Amino acid sequence: MTRLQRTSPSDRGLMFAAAVAALNHGHEHAALPLLEQAVRLHSQDARLWQMLGLAHRGLDQSGAAIHALTRAAELAPTDRLIMHALARTRLEAGLPSVDAFDAALALAPTDSSILLGRAAGLFADGEAAAAVRWLESLLQAHPAWIAGHQTVARLRWMSGDQKMFAGSFEAALRHRTDDGLLWRELVQVLAKAGFHEQALATIGRARAAVGSSRTLDTLEAWLVSESGDSARADQLFARLLPLDDVPAVVRYVRHLLRADRAEQAAALAEAHVGTGSNDSLWPYLALAWRMTGDRRWKWLEGDERFVGTYKVTEDAESLERLAACLRSLHLAKAQPLDQSLRGGTQTDGPLFSRLEPEIVQLRSAIMRAVRSYVDGLPQHDGKHPLLRHRRDQLRFSGSWSVRLTDGGSHANHVHSEGWISSAFYVAVPDDPSAATHDGWLTLGVADELGIRLQPIREIEPRPGRLILFPSTMWHGTRPFAKGERLTVAFDIARPEL
Repeated sequence: MTRLQRTSPSDRGLMFAAAVAALNHGHEHAALPLLEQAVRLHSQDARLWQMLGLAHRGLDQSGAAIHALTRAAELAPTDRLIMHALARTRLEAGLPSVDAFDAALALAPTDSSILLGRAAGLFADGEAAAAVRWLESLLQAHPAWIAGHQTVARLRWMSGDQKMFAGSFEAALRHRTDDGLLWRELVQVLAKAGFHEQALATIGRARAAVGSSRTLDTLEAWLVSESGDSARADQLFARLLPLDDVPAVVRYVRHLLRADRAEQAAALAEAHVGTGSNDSLWPYLALAWRMTGDRRWKWLEGDERFVGTYKVTEDAESLERLAACLRSLHLAKAQPLDQSLRGGTQTDGPLFSRLEPEIVQLRSAIMRAVRSYVDGLPQHDGKHPLLRHRRDQLRFSGSWSVRLTDGGSHANHVHSEGWISSAFYVAVPDDPSAATHDGWLTLGVADELGIRLQPIREIEPRPGRLILFPSTMWHGTRPFAKGERLTVAFDIARPEL
């Protein structure tokens, strides 16, 4: 930020370098006015137009981003990064993008991120089968392309193929039996789908092919625990101790909580919390402290200001227009492979980057509510995962819509890579049961771990209602018997400290 403040827009070289640094740290708000000055002074500088477009894109201002990136592409038609950014922004905005990705691929035919972007563009056009066929043709030539396999599995699953969704991994491993990365990712894809027995069997096949592997040992211990065999999981984890990375620690803490050893889980989480690149241990520490009666839980999650409820709109007609718009975007036939919803679908890509008027209007209204929530939080606390951050610049790190139907629910989960999470209700079942709380949002429940804690809060869904809460707080949705539950959800990105 200091570097940006010291830079004059008249010096285009320094301005470009400062803008790159600012955007890498999430300072789009601060960079935007300086970049606007810079392109007025240097209207033929493609790199400055590129940075202006990326700043707008980072703030979900897709129309302005496309304008700036189109100008950059006109000035530098052979720059693959500019062409890719333009294609990606068109995709996020909900505009046709396949041709734009093809233009970028003409400049960089082997760029994997552009290849995956083109597949996403086909899916957005309703051509999921074409996207899968195209990616599988690429995987025949490049069988070690992990991201390609992951995307094929995800697209197949969302298209309703729960039998052959991981088939590209199996095809590649027939010729690359000693590829440990392929084996690892196949195990993890099967685990995400909930196929624990199949994943464990695959670990046995992998060991036969590649030999001993600490990665496979860690995955096996985790899967055995998730399957409910605590005694066997204890033996497997014991061979791995001490654990030296946060993801492995998270898996072991989950096991300890599932095995009702909350004091041991708390001690391990406390030793590692705050390390690594995210806040993945805080949700488990919250559970451990509640289970052991540790009063620090109140500090972490107990303040009533941590959960905010807002009436974003009371206009039934605007909500119905929004609902119709959102329903048109639910292209998948099944829930995402690696998400928490059950019995429903989720939109693909950042929802708030789209240009539909209904979504643009909603985004503005929601950001006003988020600002009110943040301004009402307790004072800064450098040790608290919610309160330790700056509060002057807010931006979305992800946004999507979820449509649940008869029997639908959200498994309890957290968004440990976000800062603030949400649920905005667009449509709810006609006769939600106040007695059983069908379809209600629950906070603080983690029954997937076999933990029987009462909810911190239960909140009734009502059209036009927005609920905000820390991303590290456990949340889920109770099943409901019939009807439709249509929501918009998002995460606010963690600001710098």
